[in-house]
Amino acid sequence: MRAAGDVFETRACAELERAGLKLLTRNYTTRYGELDLVMLHDHVVVFVEVRYRKNAYHGDAAASITPAKQAKLIKAAQLWLSAHTKWANSDCRFDVVTYDGPVASTRMIWLQNGFENQST
Repeated sequence: MRAAGDVFETRACAELERAGLKLLTRNYTTRYGELDLVMLHDHVVVFVEVRYRKNAYHGDAAASITPAKQAKLIKAAQLWLSAHTKWANSDCRFDVVTYDGPVASTRMIWLQNGFENQST
């Protein structure tokens, strides 16, 4: 499944770059988990979670971003910001990019501000 994840992360990155975002970091790993893509959209740091589901037996790709997963992503983002002080005071947001269905026919759904940091 990691191979499929890599394919969709690469695809999402390319599509987001075409939309004007700039890649800062890919696959940033922390003790809380991995940030798939960290991008810059104008002056906003965007933490992008990319999800793919071949079928919806257990819910669609967006439904897989549970509150527990959101909390881990927020903690990972805080660590990224503390390690990259140039961006520490920037506005930030969490976007979710999903792909559902067979690989050959799926299209990207981009949820800007897919969730928010509720601790601030």
